[in-house]
Amino acid sequence: METKLDSYHRPVTGRNILRFALPTIVMTVFNTFYTMVDGLFVSNLIGTAALSAINLTAPAIGLITAVSGMLATGGSAVVMKQMGEGREREARQNFTLLILTNAAVGAVMMALGYGLMDPLLGAMGLSEEVFGYCHAYLSDYLVFTIPILLMYNFSLYLIAADRSRLSLVCTVAGGVTNILLDYGLIALAGLGIRGAAIATGLGYSITAVVGFLVFCRKGSLLHFQKPVFRGGVLFHASGNGLSELATSLVSGITTLLFNLAMLRYIGEDGVAAITIIMYVLMFVSALFIGYSYGVAPMISYYHGEGSREKLKKLVRFSVQFIFGVSALCAAVSILASPALVSVFTRPGTPVYGLAVTGNRLCSIALLFLGLNVFASGMFTALSNGVISAVLAFSRSFVFTAASIQLMPILLGGVTGVWLATPVAELLGAAMAAALLAKYQKQYGY
Repeated sequence: METKLDSYHRPVTGRNILRFALPTIVMTVFNTFYTMVDGLFVSNLIGTAALSAINLTAPAIGLITAVSGMLATGGSAVVMKQMGEGREREARQNFTLLILTNAAVGAVMMALGYGLMDPLLGAMGLSEEVFGYCHAYLSDYLVFTIPILLMYNFSLYLIAADRSRLSLVCTVAGGVTNILLDYGLIALAGLGIRGAAIATGLGYSITAVVGFLVFCRKGSLLHFQKPVFRGGVLFHASGNGLSELATSLVSGITTLLFNLAMLRYIGEDGVAAITIIMYVLMFVSALFIGYSYGVAPMISYYHGEGSREKLKKLVRFSVQFIFGVSALCAAVSILASPALVSVFTRPGTPVYGLAVTGNRLCSIALLFLGLNVFASGMFTALSNGVISAVLAFSRSFVFTAASIQLMPILLGGVTGVWLATPVAELLGAAMAAALLAKYQKQYGY
């Protein structure tokens, strides 16, 4: 009979690694897919102005979820390291403490979101139409702040508890719910962009509800247990998840910088075009994020167990797998740019031409993105949040912000904006490779 930890004790082979990580990859890709479906429905049923509004509100949503993402990823690594060390009771107490902390963070972030929404949107100088779309979407999205944050947490902890298939089922169910409600609320009920926000919130809530029920059961590898407040655990989880905090925060900031650059060089059509490109990049990124999330509990467990040989095999396979997938995805995205863009906007429109050109150039970034995502996730799983944060912050903010400012000057306008992401990812990959080599002996991978 298979025990709760058998998945961590199997031989470290490519087949077993993918067997463990595949549900998470599918889950993350599907989760991204139905986020793209939101954009598809909004673009085709409402218009590209509404699509621009979703992108313009993305920084605010990223800020809201940043702290929760930090505690979720950092906390998962801490908890699974303790499980690998045989400290199961303490791990479950800390798991419960981290979930309660996330719920409290959600309440605070929701209040801040409503308080700051109007001043932030007003400062962007948007047209009355786009401002209205932004306000309507964000107002209804914020209602679901706590369920959405719990969804992010429970998704990761279900994976760590070897329930990744259930997490996948929840994601699929949430995605199907979102897609059906998108059409029902936008097209049939006439709620417009508010319908898209409500559909997203209800779809995400499914994982929150199921995760809560699963972790209430004593038979689960991880389950709720009377928490013991340990400030050191919260501090360690926060420090370990710094890269995820940095990624969420700077993602919002860099999205804002891209939007402002497009408004400066082209106008609101440029914002719509870059929104489409971000969807394409986000979909491919989900492959690497899903893989990194999928193998992170294994990395943490092997690290806690002291199994350097297993860790070495896992990292070696992961790097080879990521390089192969990166080359394939970059080629497909470049060659299929017209088809990908036509899903969101009709050929012949100004937005279509901009997005096709931009996607071909931005897709070069896919050659380097996978290594960056995995390296940052690996150091988080190894409880080295500082290095993970340095990687994430440098790649997502320092290199990207600098590229957005400098590349348009060097290349003369919008072409520089399109190439800002490939340049930033290339610089990030160089740093990731250097740090992986530097810490190889220390961790034994």
